[in-house]
Amino acid sequence: MESVLIALVVLAVIFFIFGIRIVQQAEVMIVERLGKYNTTLTSGPNFIIPLLDKPRKIEWKYSRDTAGRLISYLVMIDRIDLRETVYDFPRQDVITKDNVSIQINALIYFQITDPLKAVYEVTSLPTAIEKLTQTTLRNVIGELELDQTLISRETINAKLRAILDEASNKWGVKVNRVELQDITPPPAIRDAMEKQMRAERERRAVILEAEGTKRAQILQAEGEKEAAINKAEGLKQAKILSAEGEAQAKVKVAQAEAEAIKIVRDNLSNIANPANYLISIKYIEALQKMVDGKDNKLVYMPYEATGILGAVGAVKEIVSNTAVKPQ
Repeated sequence: MESVLIALVVLAVIFFIFGIRIVQQAEVMIVERLGKYNTTLTSGPNFIIPLLDKPRKIEWKYSRDTAGRLISYLVMIDRIDLRETVYDFPRQDVITKDNVSIQINALIYFQITDPLKAVYEVTSLPTAIEKLTQTTLRNVIGELELDQTLISRETINAKLRAILDEASNKWGVKVNRVELQDITPPPAIRDAMEKQMRAERERRAVILEAEGTKRAQILQAEGEKEAAINKAEGLKQAKILSAEGEAQAKVKVAQAEAEAIKIVRDNLSNIANPANYLISIKYIEALQKMVDGKDNKLVYMPYEATGILGAVGAVKEIVSNTAVKPQ
């Protein structure tokens, strides 16, 4: 009896050990009983019946970079990861609408939303996603020319994501993003593109230089124009000020002469003919200038001038009348 009891205990322990299944967080396990789907084990400790229940295995793809070369391999696993997964596909040749062969490698980010569909609706989920991505990429690139392909990555990514998400929905997969890593044209096309870009940069440089020269000439002409205007305005203002100064000076001189004439007129009130007196004064001043100098001069006086000299006596008379007598 004791040996039978011990055997039963050992069998129970073995049954428990082989029946316990611990599932990690964000993972599930599909369990079949006698070849038929039974249950889905979620995260945490779970128990199955050994020999009757068996986890269903699924193909899964792993990739690694070896010496700069991407190597992918498939393994069989009994746990399905529900987290977002990224597949890095190797380079593939595609042909654009204008018959240019280019190489493209892409990344796809997807997540399993229905584990049952991922197991029972497709034989190999990674292979199906890879082939679907490759064929869809060829179709999308085949509708675009090379120039459009190089500048329309966002458009291509969005179109790929929409097509892949719709096609993979029946596999219980949600495609979140598709990214094109590299687009590599043939060497001849790359050389032509580099020459084109170099010519375009040179053309832009020439245009910018011409625009700069044009702008500099415009600014110089505007500066010269403003300088000429300012110079003319300054000359105009200077002439106006000079004219105003001369006018004021003439007014002052005229006022002084008027004042002098007034004083002379007041002093000539006792003279019979004041006009003759003033003319004789001016005449004498003129004669003085004529004979002024070191050289001897011969002066001819007109006959009419003798009559003016008669006014000299009037000068003497004025001086004697206006002189201040000593007290």
